[in-house]
Amino acid sequence: MMGLIFFDDRNALYCPESKCFDLKTIKGLLTDRHIALNDTAREVRRLKGNASDKFLDIVTPVPLYELLGGMPECHTVATTGEKAAGVVADITGTQVPKMGNMVHSSDGIDIWRMPSTSRAYPMRLEAKAAYYETLFRSVGILS
Repeated sequence: MMGLIFFDDRNALYCPESKCFDLKTIKGLLTDRHIALNDTAREVRRLKGNASDKFLDIVTPVPLYELLGGMPECHTVATTGEKAAGVVADITGTQVPKMGNMVHSSDGIDIWRMPSTSRAYPMRLEAKAAYYETLFRSVGILS
């Protein structure tokens, strides 16, 4: 998805020879664009033997404010998927925003809810990318 958004090529960050993503290029892109990635939980328990977030128990959520303390210029958090949106809403005392929308926390954080980037999420890649492009434009990552 990031290849599609930033390079207009869904395979721009993929190495067909090794059949892996190009981690060095991805890290460079994230660093250059000031994008940080993190899970919304430190400890989870799978309630069923599958990857569905529906059956995921968040034992220990991420210490969001501790992380943001190390990034004083960060004022926007985007969540990917319903479970993550609920975790961040609980931490920040906000409502869960609708897909593609943002809520503003009382302490100044803009919190966006984005579609899951998982291939299992039933939405075309181009449609998912459009949501993220809107977010990136709104915070100045894309012009």
